[in-house]
Amino acid sequence: MKTAVSGTSRRGFLKSTALLAGVPSIGVSLGACGGGDDNDGAMDDQQMFSLTASQAVDSIASGQMTAEAYVRALLSRAQSLSNLGAFITLNADGAIAAAKAIDAKRQAGQPLGALAGLPIVVKDNINTKDLPTTGATPGLAGFRPSANAAVLQPLLDAGAIIIGKANMHELAFGITNTNFAPFAGVARNAYKSTHIPGGSSGGSGAAIGARIVPAGLGSDTGGSVRIPAALNGIAGMRPSVGNGGAERRYSGKGVIPLSHTRDTVGPMGRTVADIALLDAVITGTSRPAPLPLRGLRFGIPTAYWDLVDNEVLAMMEAAKAKLAAAGVVFVQAELPNVRELLEKTGFPIVLHEAGVDLPVYLAESGATGVTVASLAQQAANPEVRSAFQAVVTDAFGPQYPDALNVYRPQMRALYDNYFSSQGIDAIFFPTTPLPAVPIDPIKGTSTVTVNGGAPLDEFETFIRNCDPGSTTGLPGITLPIGLTKDGLPVGMALDGPVGSDQRLLSIGMSAEALFGLLPAPNL
Repeated sequence: MKTAVSGTSRRGFLKSTALLAGVPSIGVSLGACGGGDDNDGAMDDQQMFSLTASQAVDSIASGQMTAEAYVRALLSRAQSLSNLGAFITLNADGAIAAAKAIDAKRQAGQPLGALAGLPIVVKDNINTKDLPTTGATPGLAGFRPSANAAVLQPLLDAGAIIIGKANMHELAFGITNTNFAPFAGVARNAYKSTHIPGGSSGGSGAAIGARIVPAGLGSDTGGSVRIPAALNGIAGMRPSVGNGGAERRYSGKGVIPLSHTRDTVGPMGRTVADIALLDAVITGTSRPAPLPLRGLRFGIPTAYWDLVDNEVLAMMEAAKAKLAAAGVVFVQAELPNVRELLEKTGFPIVLHEAGVDLPVYLAESGATGVTVASLAQQAANPEVRSAFQAVVTDAFGPQYPDALNVYRPQMRALYDNYFSSQGIDAIFFPTTPLPAVPIDPIKGTSTVTVNGGAPLDEFETFIRNCDPGSTTGLPGITLPIGLTKDGLPVGMALDGPVGSDQRLLSIGMSAEALFGLLPAPNL
């Protein structure tokens, strides 16, 4: 399979200044790595696997390694870790061809794009014209869209290389990534393969967490970037969606939709600096610098903290202490009635808008003969099938006008006032109430318990903290703060006001420098 990545319309490359201390200083023979420079040593595979996206771009641009050698090493790792189920489609031939083209440009002295040679994983609901876009659902198996998604094209123009299409929870409606469609199958956590990777962008999270790729794209409707990022020990971002119109940071064109007022693609990477790099290229903006933490105000509303696993809570308290020592001021301020408003907005908006937005996507992307009804009928996951039957019948249609025009604006006003009246820069909370839980291979999802309490719905528990900001259209990031005693990652989340994306990334980079990066999983 081939992938169109030859264009590099953005000139020059971004030199990384953050986190370079973590890269070994190595003399690299490009002959040994598939090129032709005259350095003395060779970067081995393990050193390549350890690179962040920013470091990889710099290493290729400087000639420390070739794009081809890097791509071949990562493809080999993807194949050796196929048991993780992180990919639906690998793009071996196309990725190698694109890497060779990048190396040829560098050797010829031609300008390189800002992401030249960077391998990325792309969630399989994001259109790629030279690779299938299946949504992990039988009704779209083998479907090839007519064009790349609008959010993906700038990355390819800047020289990024698609390693493959990532596994995902079927039609992005779930958090386990336990699929029943044979061509998709079960995706597994990078740190513990018996556990869920989160979802719906579970394949992207697992691939990046397992050091198969340094960065990539997911999509987020109610937490689907940040949940798998947290559970796989990486960074993830949900950019501003706001009102779903002019306040939206990324285009949704060419992405299998659930809700045009809630969906967004989001970058995922080993570091916050990496997601800032992808965000800058997608938006055509400058890459933000770390922001001093001293004097920043983080809000702690009870609604985000009243259901948290004890070990997660202890780790969050330790993170809070480190941030406070660095000068962050924590503000105990409430968001009254946020859960009640969320109950009136979440499902009515998503399950009505899916019925409106999916037919438009199918027509624009060239999915001839595919309908919402046929997708629902063929869905392999019983819970996804049931949800999409509600889409077909528009079961939430009567509730939709008030959800969108009454209750959602009330949520937005609540958050806008929260940030402005309290002078809060970001809301601070655990990304998920629990670390990853074991996979249920029979039902695909199960109940969970928090601190030995009553059984709770797994889906509702894991989206609990990410869903309010998603519904309101806020930008949010997650970054890892450590591992539990069982070796499972825990993520810390920050939500900011609509439009504060770059500031949030700047804060995240400073927090990341405080906590450091997680050790690689033992795979």
